[in-house]
Amino acid sequence: MATTPMLKDKVAVVTGAARGIGREIAILMAQYGAKVVVNDYGGSADGKGGEHGPADEVVKAIEAKGGQAAANYESVSTMAGGQSIIQTALDRFGGIDIVVNNAGILRDRMIFNMTEEEWDGVINTHLKGTFAVTRAAVPHMREKKWGRLINMTSTSGLVGNVGQANYAAAKLGIVGLMKVTALDMARYNVTANCISPFAWTRMIGTIPTETEAQKARVEKIKKMGPEHIAPVAVFLASDAAKEISGQVFGVRGKEIMLFNHMRPIRNMHHDQGWTPERLAEMFPGTLKHHLVPLETSGQYFNYDPLV
Repeated sequence: MATTPMLKDKVAVVTGAARGIGREIAILMAQYGAKVVVNDYGGSADGKGGEHGPADEVVKAIEAKGGQAAANYESVSTMAGGQSIIQTALDRFGGIDIVVNNAGILRDRMIFNMTEEEWDGVINTHLKGTFAVTRAAVPHMREKKWGRLINMTSTSGLVGNVGQANYAAAKLGIVGLMKVTALDMARYNVTANCISPFAWTRMIGTIPTETEAQKARVEKIKKMGPEHIAPVAVFLASDAAKEISGQVFGVRGKEIMLFNHMRPIRNMHHDQGWTPERLAEMFPGTLKHHLVPLETSGQYFNYDPLV
């Protein structure tokens, strides 16, 4: 238990909590006083299969340190799954105060090769899963007039990354979902924020290491462990962050960054309106100078995209 239990008597749900970032968040939240539902489907990095052991191990790790935890093995990708996850919190601990939507899978493919199943699998887990668990939790938070929703986005969505159309669409969609949730729930003292984590996890372990450049890339990523993400999640879940909502935070090792929001950067006006010919004539000397470069999230941050 932490010296100052910032989450004392709070009930938290952490999805995808058996490994990596979710595991670190679940354990640290418990150390800071929260009662934690450890949700994990127990599947592989691409979402296939399922086993109970990984979630049970995290529950045991929390209990071994004097904390309270319960396992849930439902998939987040259905509304029934989301309801089941929150119901576990209600049944075991009598309420729900904090939700960390962390569950995710990868099914990378170039856009011209991506299948419907690969698209649906990633969208359903990340975007629909975030909605399903949030939707099940917010009526209880509204009634209590207190709640914290923490979602995981990615620079793959915020900036872009080759071969991840499904993942990027889901992760940017989560930002939009977060912003509207923050607006809808503001009057009820419920906040919603996103974390864009840079960390070595099981999903990132699929990065190729066939060339020296690829090996160097992986070694750089390995230096940023998932344990750096958990303190930010605990802070955002606490009363200390009661005025923080609708924000996107990046966490890269010991560095925390606040992301800018999508805003117009330059405009042009013509009294007679626009024709295609007029645009073709004027665009090169005006808006063209302010185009945002097309670059992957790795290039943008001088690191490869991580989660």
